[in-house]
Amino acid sequence: MALKTENKNLEFVVKNLLAGGVAGMVSKTTVAPLDRVKILLQAHNKYHARHGVVQGLKRIITSEGPLALYKGNGAQMVRIFPYAAAQFTSFEIYKRYLDGIFGKTSHVDKFIAGACAGLTSVSLTYPLDTIRARLAFQISGEHIYTGIAHAATTIFKEEGGTRALYRGFIPTLMGMVPYAGLSFYSFEYLKFGCMKYLPNLTCNKYSKNTGGLVLAVPAKLICGGLAGAIAQSVSYPLDVTRRRMQLALMNPDTSHFAKGMVSTLVHIYKEHGVVNGLYRGMSINYMRAIPMVAVSFSTYETCKQLLGLDTGLTVK
Repeated sequence: MALKTENKNLEFVVKNLLAGGVAGMVSKTTVAPLDRVKILLQAHNKYHARHGVVQGLKRIITSEGPLALYKGNGAQMVRIFPYAAAQFTSFEIYKRYLDGIFGKTSHVDKFIAGACAGLTSVSLTYPLDTIRARLAFQISGEHIYTGIAHAATTIFKEEGGTRALYRGFIPTLMGMVPYAGLSFYSFEYLKFGCMKYLPNLTCNKYSKNTGGLVLAVPAKLICGGLAGAIAQSVSYPLDVTRRRMQLALMNPDTSHFAKGMVSTLVHIYKEHGVVNGLYRGMSINYMRAIPMVAVSFSTYETCKQLLGLDTGLTVK
């Protein structure tokens, strides 16, 4: 009996890792062009200092070519599969262990499970995010790095070893708690509301695995998009801080952003204020985050259904 339960749990974890990884890759590739423009705007790249979203996209296409919209996406895929796989899988596991602790009608456990899942995944994959940001920040003709391996070894050798690959990690962790927590909490809460109050409009009849209701794809997209918008609104300044710290040593003029999280926040505020500093690139972030989170949750939920994961993990 114990062996059977163990095998069932292992199968659950493996399938969740696959579903989460696929969801991450699909969602990130969907918004890769907007992701690159966001990085260029956040860190005030000299060629995009006065650009908006549309102008930034046009500039990249005309000066670097259409494929440049996906610069850094290779590193992103290397990072996002384990990141999303770890995040979704750990969320499911944390959620099962926390289920009922705060009462049957409470959704606080979803927030805590989401926050812990975000911390788990970002801790495992953060160096790859730093490398991806460096590659995406480069402009054609002014390349510092030739690829993922070269960027990793250069940063490691010239900027302080492993610590350099984790520059900006503290604001990332602080931002991940409200971002991941609110993302998962909001999606689960909206999903619950749709199933309870609007089943005829938002749900397919029944899951073949459990016999219960499941959200239709349009409802998944809407719930995921709203969850992404809510989470990004709260955590965005810390995302800007992380990017400025990651990219600080690529230009001598921005090296003061590498000193620490509080120092970087203060410098951003003093130099650019709230709108053009702490929330720089927020408009494009909504444009990318809403569809990204919508596609991510929708793909994950769909993969779960295809893999027969409507049932849970036995934790006791």
